[in-house]
Parts: sequence; C-alpha cells; structure tokens
Amino acid sequence: MVPRRLLLVGEGNFSFAVALGETLDPNTSLTATCPQRSADLARDLVARENIQRLRERGNEVRFGVDCTHLADAFEPQDREFDRIYFNFPHCGRKAGVAKNRELLAKFFRSCADVLAEDGEVHVALCRGQGGTPADKPMREWHNSWQVVAMAALGGFILSDVHPFNCEAVPGYRCTGYRSQDKSFHIEGALNHIFTRSLPFESLQPRISRIKLGDQWFSFLEPEVLVGKLNRGFLEAPSCHPIKTINEKLIAELGKAFPLKRLKCSSPLLPQGDASVLTSHNPDILSTAFWVSLHEDNSDFESPTSGTTQDMEDFLVSFSELSLPNSPRRDSKEEAHEGTHGQAKACLRPSLLVHSQAVIQAPDFLPGSLHILSGPVFQRCCISPFTMPAFHETLYILGFNKNLKDSCLQSLLDHLKGILNNLLTQTWLEGSEWSSSVEFVFQPTGKRYMITVKSQNFGPDCVKDLIIGSVTTSATSVIHKDQCFVYVSMNLDLLAMLVWGISDWRMLWTSDSRFLKNFAPGKIEPFKSYSLYPPYYVHDISFWLDEKKRFDEVEFHTLARAVSQDTVISIQFLSRFQHPKTEQVSLCYRLTYQTCDKALTQQQVASMQSQLRKEIQQRLHVTPR
Repeated sequence: MVPRRLLLVGEGNFSFAVALGETLDPNTSLTATCPQRSADLARDLVARENIQRLRERGNEVRFGVDCTHLADAFEPQDREFDRIYFNFPHCGRKAGVAKNRELLAKFFRSCADVLAEDGEVHVALCRGQGGTPADKPMREWHNSWQVVAMAALGGFILSDVHPFNCEAVPGYRCTGYRSQDKSFHIEGALNHIFTRSLPFESLQPRISRIKLGDQWFSFLEPEVLVGKLNRGFLEAPSCHPIKTINEKLIAELGKAFPLKRLKCSSPLLPQGDASVLTSHNPDILSTAFWVSLHEDNSDFESPTSGTTQDMEDFLVSFSELSLPNSPRRDSKEEAHEGTHGQAKACLRPSLLVHSQAVIQAPDFLPGSLHILSGPVFQRCCISPFTMPAFHETLYILGFNKNLKDSCLQSLLDHLKGILNNLLTQTWLEGSEWSSSVEFVFQPTGKRYMITVKSQNFGPDCVKDLIIGSVTTSATSVIHKDQCFVYVSMNLDLLAMLVWGISDWRMLWTSDSRFLKNFAPGKIEPFKSYSLYPPYYVHDISFWLDEKKRFDEVEFHTLARAVSQDTVISIQFLSRFQHPKTEQVSLCYRLTYQTCDKALTQQQVASMQSQLRKEIQQRLHVTPR
C-alpha cells in the first residue's frame, strides 16, 4: 500500500524532508515539522532554503510542533497519517539514556493519537541505541534506549528493522550534535519500523453447553483455554498453516494408501471407560482438563451470543471416572455448580479416545488409512514447545497379523519420507540448516516416538522435538485377524518446524497479519511482524500448606491463565525449610514475553500481583 500522508517530526535543517520528497508519488502529501519557531531558524540559510523548496512543491511546513503532543498540533480531521518519521531523536546536549527513553515513550504515546490504523512509525537511531539484537554490537539492555519497550507504552510493536541508508535520500545532512549545527556519526545506524499492536483483551471464560442424550448440560471453560476453543483452523474456509500442513500430509499419504477421512463427530468418551487412552499412554488422563457438567434446563437449544457456546462438535469427552490427580475446581466453577451433584468430564486430551470406535465400526476397511484431525487439550508445564491446546492428526491402519512387520515398515518409510520432504521446503539456498526425522523405539518396547532433529529455528538452535508417536495393537472384536497401527502427530509442532515459527503462541494469534504470511499452495519461511519483544523477569516465593499437595503443573497452568499466555518460562530457584517451624518455601523465576502484542513493564507488574493473589486462593499457599 502506497502511503498517502507522511508526517516528519523533529526536523533540523529539513534536508531529509527535501530528499524524501523527491522520491514520493505525486499523490502523496508530506508535512514536515520542527520544534523550533520560525524566527529561530532565520540565520540557518540551509534550513530556510529547504523550507522554501518544500513549499514550492506544495508540502506543508509547521514550526513549534512538540512531537510528544502531536494531537495538539493537528485538528482531528487533519490526523490519520500513514507514516510518521523521527530521525535520530535526542533530548539535546548531554542527556543520558533515561531522558532519551522518556522522550521515546512520550513520542510513541503521541503517535497513537495521529497515526492511521495500518500506519507505520519510522525511528532512526544511531548504532547501539535501540538495544535490539539488530544492533552490531548490541549494547547491554540497561545502557540502551530500549526502543521496543518504549514503543510498547504507546501500543506499538517493532515490525521491521534495516540499516539507515543515506544513499536513498541524497542531500540529507544530519545535524544537531549536542544541540549544535554539527553532524554526527550514523555509520551502523538503523531504521526501526513500528506498527500498532492488538490490545490485550480482558476475555472471560464462557459457559458452554453440550447435549448428552436428551439432556443439555453446561460447563465453564477453563480459563487457560479462553480464546482457544472452536477456532476452526482445520475447517474448509481456513487458510491457516495447520490446515495446510494437514492437507499436504493427507495428499502425500494418499499416493501410497487408500484413504478414508473421518469427521471427529463423536464427542463422548464411553462412560467409565479409560482403557482406550491408558493403553496408548498411561499418563494421558492426568494431563486432561477436567470440568463439572451441570444440568441445563434452559429453553433455548442454541447458544446466546457472548455468553454460551455450543459444544456439540467433538470438544468434550465425557467420563465419570474419579481421578485422584484431577485438578481442583476453581471458585468460579464451584459457584456455577450450585448445590446439585454433577458428573465430571474432560476436554479431549488426545484423538486416541476415538481409536476403538473407529476400528470397531462395521464399515472399517482393513488396508485403508483412516484419518481423523482435530484440536486436543492437555495440562502441561510451560516450555517453548509444550502447549495446552494443539491440533492432532491420527492415522489408523488395519492389516493382516501375518503382514504386521512389512505393513508397519511401509507406513513408517512413507511417513518418514513425507516429513523429511516437508521439513526441507523452507531451506534457503546454500543454507547449512537441516532437519531429519527418526522413529525412536521406547525402552518399554510398546511404541515409537516420532522425533525431529531440526535447525529450522536458526543454525545455533538445534532441537530434538517429539512430534508424535506410533503404537500397534490387536484389539478388535469385529476384526479378530487384524493388527492395528496408530500414528498420532502434533500438527502445531510440525507447522512450526516447516515454516520456522519459533513460538507456538503465534499460531493462535488473532492478528490478521499472521495469515498474510501464507500464500495458498506455497511454503516459505515465516517472517514475524513482531521483532525482538522485550522480556521482564519477576521472582515469586511462597510457603506451602503442609496439609495440601503442591501441584506444580497447576501452578504453571494458573500462571498461563493469569498472564494471558505471556509467561514463557518458569524456573525453579530454591527450596527453603524454616529451621524452627520446618515450614517449606519454594521460589520460582517467571519470565514474561509476548510474541505478537505490545507488553509493558506496568502490565507485567499487574499480572504478577494478580498471580500472587490467585495462587493463595487456589493453590492454598502463602506468598512471601
């Protein structure tokens, strides 16, 4: 999109405005401003000459414009600039980094008042001032201007950064060294391009409804999954990379096997039957999100917008199992429950819950690859490659027991070839990056783990990631002569590897700029629109309740929910036992960082304060 209205602030001698104006489209308007009064520039012959040239071209020149109060300089109808430039900002003379940070913060807040919704803010800084990894060398954070953190105060994210090229604006002469008519060094200077961030929304858990037989039930969705239910990434109109990778896998497998695609329309785990899951993974049920179902006798049969959500489609697995390790219901859930007894249910932790229903079906076709794909939900600790919600694909193949070894090996060979081919599609020419797929047999001898050794996140970032598993069984009442193989894969992790997306949270963003990276039918390296987001570190310590077992996974889950997924790391620091009372205290270090939004130090402090309150109420610990 060609910018139509440009605003330049902090101009010195207006040489940049003149040089930039010569490169512009005739339909683009330029407004150049400076903080000085017109009379202050009377003796600056270069500035006066440049001002005259600007006006002769029809450009507007304004004096006495404070870049920290731009709304005061422009009437509402004269705002909505497509691009704002601020080259080499400085408070003047020997102002330190703190003063210049304050200038940047006020400038970005001011830009928010006069910038178009899809506009850009361009800030040129001398080498090292910005404090981002783009600076060579990079300054220590405390000694930099922390430009990305200052921009966040105005609701902006860094979307691009590149060298400041004087040759692109011939005639530009930088002045203002220590508030004098002297030039300064701009070798290694960088132009930082900022765009608006989506705001943090105060999303509340919704009450969802599901029909079991003839009875409607309702439940409160877990807080940590707010914004992750019913996103439709795999549905027909979606162009999400998770759908793209799923369709590519299915298309390639279809060249080697007859396919039968199944819809995940069976929402319920058979009452009291956990053997389906535990036979594949004994620990899977302890990772499930458990909720309470409440009889719902309301008259309507469809959800009310903004308050309820119809969950008839495959999201909930019903069970009356009582697990000793199932998470404690929070106060909101208890309030919703009232005084009546309710059944327990869990959000589906794996598509393997449907495997028995598939192979027991009368129309199951041995020799055909049966395919299910859908979202699953698991409680887990915070780490870069574990996620509470992701999309899984499940392949089920039945074959004669006598052909077990050959059929299994054929499937594994085809799958390995397909995955290796997908993982090499985003390599750059001449790149030394590599990825390889291995099927690692577990020591128990019951299943293979599908492991990827990848450098797709950078040459210095080698990861061994488990993206799925392969198990075999011979448990079908109908097909007694058959053996079955089940292949489950995490599509989210696979998409991250294929496109080089370093943060799983990016897959769940609501920012429309994310999907613009993905052209239909093409796989090209992902380019983030939010670069070098700042991170903030806070420690938290608390006394344990001797009568309550501390659930560390629940602590991580609570941190996810309170921080809206901005906590990216929780590091255990220390354990202390009081010598007299013998009471135990734990200390953790939390790191906050976003991948797609502006996050400020003040927001993080508020989240940390809220987390202290929540762990005391829900985990029965006493913050220190």
